[in-house]
Amino acid sequence: MTIQTTQLPIPTFFDPARVGEVWRVPYGDRAAQAIDWATQHQLQPAAMDKTRICLLIIDAQNTFCIPDFELFVGGRSGMGAVEDNVRLCEFIYHNLGVLTAIVPTMDTHSATQIFHPIFWVDEAGKNPAPMTMIAFDEVKDGKWTVNPAIAYSLAHHNVATLQAFALHYTKRLTDNGKYPLTVWPYHSMLGGIGHALVSAVEEACFFHNIARSSQTHFELKGSNPLTENYSVLRPEVMDGADGGAIAQKNTSLIQTLLDFDAVVIAGQAKSHCVAWTIDDLLTEIQAHDPALAKKVYLLEDCTSPVVVPDIVDFTDQADATFQRFAHAGMHLIQSTNTLTIA
Repeated sequence: MTIQTTQLPIPTFFDPARVGEVWRVPYGDRAAQAIDWATQHQLQPAAMDKTRICLLIIDAQNTFCIPDFELFVGGRSGMGAVEDNVRLCEFIYHNLGVLTAIVPTMDTHSATQIFHPIFWVDEAGKNPAPMTMIAFDEVKDGKWTVNPAIAYSLAHHNVATLQAFALHYTKRLTDNGKYPLTVWPYHSMLGGIGHALVSAVEEACFFHNIARSSQTHFELKGSNPLTENYSVLRPEVMDGADGGAIAQKNTSLIQTLLDFDAVVIAGQAKSHCVAWTIDDLLTEIQAHDPALAKKVYLLEDCTSPVVVPDIVDFTDQADATFQRFAHAGMHLIQSTNTLTIA
């Protein structure tokens, strides 16, 4: 069975020119408009959907999507995340009547985490600059060590235990074929404006919530101070130096996604959190039933890779990764096309 959706118009309040800005969503006005919109376009409550479609939005937060914020994902165009979110909002409004649920993930950090500068010091006692890569051999050789000042809050004053974990952690990344530990700028700080969803995306999710009577399902990730968490489905490292668990897979969300008839995925960044999440979802699918990959649709024009001019460009790697997903059975689609669910 193939379902081809009918696109709805975009509400007049949506302003593409403001997608790259931060502002307050007028909830009362939008709620009243959403109720009228549902009546005007005869939208049924999401609970009545016969074909259940989930939109998974990865980290569409200010920290990644607003120019001049900490980790703006510009892509090769220089304005990638803003352009992506214009198309993402339009996709939500066009497909309001068939999107059963929207699941935005929220990268959620505090200052003292293993990927932030304060966690590490060099031989002179200085913190690493953002974008420094810390490899296992560099930790083993003492080029980088755990900042002893943070041990009281993360390891009950036990610097040796924290240092042993740092060595174990970077070795795990190497053994598992992961990127070396990247020291990122402080970003997605819980309680800060960078943590919030992009205003226009938040508005679209809220409008959908009211119009379809479908609670927006927020998924927080990344708060564990001892591991990176690019994927919303699992952290980079899940065990400690003693073999005990420090984190676990998000089995609840995995099952939720697999229960939908179709999962549409967008967000930032294509080369990191989006790619890691899809890869983990594919691993779960292949462990259950490889044919389930066909229920996943990747919005290629609503995601951009990390590009830092003259420093790093992950575009080619991200594109190759998406082709691998396509070869596994997932669909690469454009937001501007009519959504067709096979």
